[in-house]
Amino acid sequence: MTYCVGMKLDAGLVLLSDTRTNAGLDNISTYRKMFFFEVPGERIIAIMTAGSLSVTQTTLGRLQEAIEDPDADETTSILKAGSMLKVATMIGDTLNRTRREIAEQTRELSQQASASMIVAGQRKGGEPHLFLIYPQGNYIEATDDTPFLQIGEHKYGKPILDRVVTPETSLADAQKAVLLSMDSTLRSNLSVGMPLDLAVIEKNSLRIGLRRRILDGDPAFMAMSAAWSAALRDSFVKVTI
Repeated sequence: MTYCVGMKLDAGLVLLSDTRTNAGLDNISTYRKMFFFEVPGERIIAIMTAGSLSVTQTTLGRLQEAIEDPDADETTSILKAGSMLKVATMIGDTLNRTRREIAEQTRELSQQASASMIVAGQRKGGEPHLFLIYPQGNYIEATDDTPFLQIGEHKYGKPILDRVVTPETSLADAQKAVLLSMDSTLRSNLSVGMPLDLAVIEKNSLRIGLRRRILDGDPAFMAMSAAWSAALRDSFVKVTI
């Protein structure tokens, strides 16, 4: 399984994903789940994935193939699409088509072939956008009421985001929030694991401002986790009923 979370804030976009993939208790691997497509100064697109590796990797491969096609245009390449809405539609269509094809190929094996994606980005002259794309290719977009989206094992890390994140949250506080959300998930679900990939895209920068891989045993992440645990214990003791 996996856990990915993205935020769309007034100041920009913050993204975090784990890298654990498991096909059973004794078959655990590390795969990157955060990918970037960029035209410097014109647009930046980030995709985070959850679900069947065969579906997500094939979908990403097809998107890249379409980008590299000499005849690529605004109807086939996400790097030429006229809006982020069209980017999301194009990715959704590719994901749905790939999922259906692989599901048909593996139907007799009774294997699940499903995947979802978070798509974030901005093109020159437009606003930042954040979408959650479902396996069927349809999608929803982050709003001021719900400025974050999650895929995978989202339930453990959602409470802290519900309590602290608003569109006005700073990029620094947002990084802290997604990391604490991930920390809660890591503690409660063994199917989510290190390393972690963190990225920040400032509004109108049209580039990745911060890209960081957090390895197991990272001192800063461990210190943050310990401080949060201590703060929770202290608060719990002080609460009266």
